[in-house]
Amino acid sequence: MIRCIIIDDEPFARQEIIDLLDEHDDFEVIAQCGNAIDALAQINQHKPELIFVDIQMPRINGMELIAMLNPDFLPRVVFITAYDEYAVKAFENNAFDYLLKPIDDTRFRKTLEKLRTELTPQDLSTISPTELEQLPCFCGNRLIVTQTQDVEYVMSYVGGIKVFTPFMPCHTQLTLKVLEEKTPLIRCHKQYLVAPSAITEIELLDTGAEITTKSGAKVPVSRRYLKALKQTLGFQ
Repeated sequence: MIRCIIIDDEPFARQEIIDLLDEHDDFEVIAQCGNAIDALAQINQHKPELIFVDIQMPRINGMELIAMLNPDFLPRVVFITAYDEYAVKAFENNAFDYLLKPIDDTRFRKTLEKLRTELTPQDLSTISPTELEQLPCFCGNRLIVTQTQDVEYVMSYVGGIKVFTPFMPCHTQLTLKVLEEKTPLIRCHKQYLVAPSAITEIELLDTGAEITTKSGAKVPVSRRYLKALKQTLGFQ
């Protein structure tokens, strides 16, 4: 059984794919999402073998969503678009496949045949952004998009990843690994990443150090990461 998630901000577009998949017993739709924030949570939770994702979505588009995925659990990706120029680019740069809206039934069947024979995650680094300019977050029952440049530091804890800005703390489904690789945030502790631009002071301690950010927050620095942090900031 190939488990899949459908991601499109248009309900009728999602339903079209569900209806097409109903004819194929070896594909199971385990979730459908109308935005990238919900999609990221569902992908991290269920780790599907396949996602159908619309390229053109508000706030966070399909390409940006792919860049946010945990590289250790990448699904196969079929892009969906109404714009042929995006589709050709996606296909030529290693996306498994793409479908143009409205979806042609014969074309859809061919895509499923390919998926049945090859389910190894593909390299999507050539089409997804190398750096994330915005992060999908949630505060209580509110979904928000936080600009990466506003983030002072992030912290991992039992409940996930907490994002701290001068405005308000929020949570994200992104992993520390993705944040470290695709944002300017740098490691200062096993559980913390910090923005170099947010650092105003580093106090050396017997156990390591402590950072003070522009908003006055205190962020721990372990001995393991202190040398690299000082070098990044231009200290010997």
